[in-house]
Amino acid sequence: MSIVVTGATGHLGRLVIDGLLEKVPAADVVAVVRDKEKAAGLAARGVELRVADYSAPETLEGVFAAGDKALLISGSEVGQRVPQHRAVIDAAKEAGVALLAYTGILGGPDADFLLAAEHKVTEQAILDSGLPYTFLRNGWYHENYTENLAPVLEHGAVVQSAGAGRVASAARADYAAAAVAVLTGEGHENKVYELSGDIAWSFAEYAAELSGQTGREIAYNNVPAEVLRGILTGAGLPEPFAALLVDVDDAIERGLLDRTDGDLARLTGRPTTPLADAVTAALKTT
Repeated sequence: MSIVVTGATGHLGRLVIDGLLEKVPAADVVAVVRDKEKAAGLAARGVELRVADYSAPETLEGVFAAGDKALLISGSEVGQRVPQHRAVIDAAKEAGVALLAYTGILGGPDADFLLAAEHKVTEQAILDSGLPYTFLRNGWYHENYTENLAPVLEHGAVVQSAGAGRVASAARADYAAAAVAVLTGEGHENKVYELSGDIAWSFAEYAAELSGQTGREIAYNNVPAEVLRGILTGAGLPEPFAALLVDVDDAIERGLLDRTDGDLARLTGRPTTPLADAVTAALKTT
């Protein structure tokens, strides 16, 4: 039996591989990658590489084997993810994997915002496949904000359109640890985990944290949705992606990303990473 991780060279995938190598022999870990050269570091650590592309179903033949536990990390190409994910699901079903874990989005069917649509279709496709599954419904990452601090520091403002909405985010490493726990543990078949940080925070609180750590006054500017959309497109983001981000802020304002179910801490066996720690780490590299 192998543990197969798709999207293994992405930010989350690399952290999952790191976590697996702390718990199981490298010979038991398979990394599915598009670019073998990009994954040379994984191969050097003894991880088996299998080259495949979500968008080319024929390349997925032979990626999985009967009895494998597999992690389908959702693709990054919004708008293309449903056919990409279906190709992986079909290949996993053909092989007869023992478990297919999927990184979806917090709330699952109840998440009524644009970014959730493809995740909901993917979850249904997995259910329809009949495969044993685990749904890892990931909430927001601290890094969605802390990895983009340069403009915030430049302008002295956190600019969003989320009102007083709160976000129960956690570190990317927390979500990776949860995936590792599922892939190396037992009893996770046909389970759903709503994964989020232990504490929900507001953007006013985020701005205050930045102010405290930088010694500068960082304000929270809550702007109308159309103003934020204009700011994002003016900064060079494609219109469809800007619309998704603005829609996420609407979801935050409506309370869809503030739930603190505790599943993430229970799976990892430790508290989730505080937002303050992520800010500290980000400021060291900004």
